[in-house]
Amino acid sequence: MKLEALSWVALWSPWLLVSLWIVGVVYVYWRRMVHERAWSRQAVLFFLGLACLYIGLGSPIDVYGHVMFTFHMITMTLAFLVAPVLLLSGLDDKMVHLIAHWRVWRFVRGCVHPIVALVSFNMAFSLYHIPLVHDAVMLNYTLHTVYYVVLFVTGVLMWIPIVAPYRALDVLAGYKKMGYIFANSVLLLPACALIIFASAPFYATYTDASLWAVAMGYCVPHMTPAQVLDLLGGPEQLSWFDPLRDQQLGGVIMKLSQEVVYGSILVFVFRQWYRRENEHDEDGLHPISLS
Repeated sequence: MKLEALSWVALWSPWLLVSLWIVGVVYVYWRRMVHERAWSRQAVLFFLGLACLYIGLGSPIDVYGHVMFTFHMITMTLAFLVAPVLLLSGLDDKMVHLIAHWRVWRFVRGCVHPIVALVSFNMAFSLYHIPLVHDAVMLNYTLHTVYYVVLFVTGVLMWIPIVAPYRALDVLAGYKKMGYIFANSVLLLPACALIIFASAPFYATYTDASLWAVAMGYCVPHMTPAQVLDLLGGPEQLSWFDPLRDQQLGGVIMKLSQEVVYGSILVFVFRQWYRRENEHDEDGLHPISLS
């Protein structure tokens, strides 16, 4: 692909890498501060979450996501579906306890109410993939950044009722958690179905060369859209598939990835619920932990 002509800075986002490295250092220091081992299976999950966030938003996959909708959906899956659950699984009661004393705690608790968290993420994700909204976000760097932050934050909030890192947030019983996961799967179905079964391409930023060059220009901010077109050509010269097939494949990848992630977490929820029921524990489930 001609994208190999781009600089390593454009392809590998070193500033994001440094930022996530700083987060990792703070995390290790925080674990030591609360008398936890610096490295454990829990810490591995947290750093896997950081890795997914970087691969989705800082690696060449993110750049290819401006060329092919298929890669865009891989970015969505890694950064906003997989990374949040891994990052939350790397936290525990001791690490989150300090935050419970902040004034914003009541606001946080309100945001992670299961219904609020459920609706927030699925609405943000579904609205983003309305063609008019998607193209507007892709063509405005500030809006693009803000919307990605919103998707990440709502993704974290969506997972907290399942992977509660603090016992005060663990408000759902086992069977309710399974229903919550099922509801998430159902709420994303309309957006995925519209993308998969579309009869024509939806997004102008993947089909209109002039608009694509503007969106692509954010990956190489030192170049004008005209220079982007001169260096890379148009999206049709870089994509592996025609726009409609690319769009449909992206929708399939998103739906299958979602089912794999939710299905995996559902297994953990069911196993804990079943074990607790057999032990006749009336206190309900402890927070889900992938560790």
